[in-house]
Amino acid sequence: MLKWKRSLAVLMAIALTGSLAACGNGEKTPNSADSTGNTAAAEGQPVKLRIMWWGAQERHEATLAALELYTRNHPDITFEPEYSGMEGYLDKLSTQAAANNAPDLIQLDPGWAPDWAGRNQLAELSPEVDVSQIDAKLLAGGQADGKQYAVPLGSVAYGMIYDKASLEKLGIQAPVNGWSWDDFFALAKESKGKLPSGQYFSQDLAGDYFAYSAFQYSKAKGMVITEDGHFNIDQATFLEWTKNFEELRKDGIVPPADVNASDKQFDPQMDLMVAGKIIFRLSFSNNYGTWDSLKPGAYGLVTMPRSQEAGGWLKPSMYLAVSSGSKNQAEAKKFINWLVNDPEAAQVLKTSRGLPVNKQNAAALISSMSEADKVGMELLQATEKDGQTWSAGAGGWTNYIDKDWTLIRDQLSFNKITPEKAYEELKTAARAYEK
Repeated sequence: MLKWKRSLAVLMAIALTGSLAACGNGEKTPNSADSTGNTAAAEGQPVKLRIMWWGAQERHEATLAALELYTRNHPDITFEPEYSGMEGYLDKLSTQAAANNAPDLIQLDPGWAPDWAGRNQLAELSPEVDVSQIDAKLLAGGQADGKQYAVPLGSVAYGMIYDKASLEKLGIQAPVNGWSWDDFFALAKESKGKLPSGQYFSQDLAGDYFAYSAFQYSKAKGMVITEDGHFNIDQATFLEWTKNFEELRKDGIVPPADVNASDKQFDPQMDLMVAGKIIFRLSFSNNYGTWDSLKPGAYGLVTMPRSQEAGGWLKPSMYLAVSSGSKNQAEAKKFINWLVNDPEAAQVLKTSRGLPVNKQNAAALISSMSEADKVGMELLQATEKDGQTWSAGAGGWTNYIDKDWTLIRDQLSFNKITPEKAYEELKTAARAYEK
């Protein structure tokens, strides 16, 4: 089974020197953590835990409700939440870590966790956090040297979401699970001449790292970057992909560059799908509830298109960890154990971060799922059959994915570069990152 490199987010580029230096002075304050990671604060004293996460409003509300419940059950523990959208989240967290001021509890993208754990930014969670009810495949991305430094909060599937009413108005039949990339491009071409002014079939995905990765996976060509850190973009597959979108771009089936770049996911006005400007976009199974809250009943989920193999994958949605610089590590670990394993916590969080990773909690939640949650669950179950297996992949490629691919994406969208030239530039840029 092939492996995925990272999630829908940019990988980290943290400035670690200041943080490590600050952690290495050997001094202790009355409430500081000792060398074993235990907290020196007297038992029963009030503790305020800083916690940081990103997400849409639905996740914010669910998380705040969980924090309130924990404080109600543990009056000595209160929280200082820091939450936002995804944009700018990593930069802020990295800056705090570099200044030795990271929150006690930090939400991490699965692709970031190995780097943070491997560079002593995270506290070991075992044995305080019970992971016995969590699938070992989901735990792996939060481990380093056989130790658990971050735990997954949910499992999700990668697929597509579409506007049901828009397809119906065009007289185009909605796709079904198991559809192919040939089906995707055929539907896109079928929409030509039917799309009203200002509406497009999908985003321009020519230079989208994740969308192309799904396409290459489906063609049985492996990871874009191999597990051992080597460039592995298949030239013929890349040219097929980018030339397909080049044709769609010329025919006005995908948005022009300025419209494509204006998209802001989940924003009621700036999300291109919510604004009615595109019909299809990429989605994780747990995101369905957020879009449904913006336009109830308007959208459908479908598996990522396939070819010789599946294009979609299952992955841990995100991780939660304790900062190695936290002065309240013991209480922070107790909270993580509760958040992951307590049935009541699962009922509060529901699927805001995907299906709960605790198997018992997941089983209990399924029976009481909302209709929106059931739609996401159907995508997860459909992908589970033969979807690709996620892996954090090789480290050291942060800037390649975040900067080099982004540059090529924009150049393709603005027709400033040919597909052939884009491939050569990505290949050349990769040399600086290969091990």
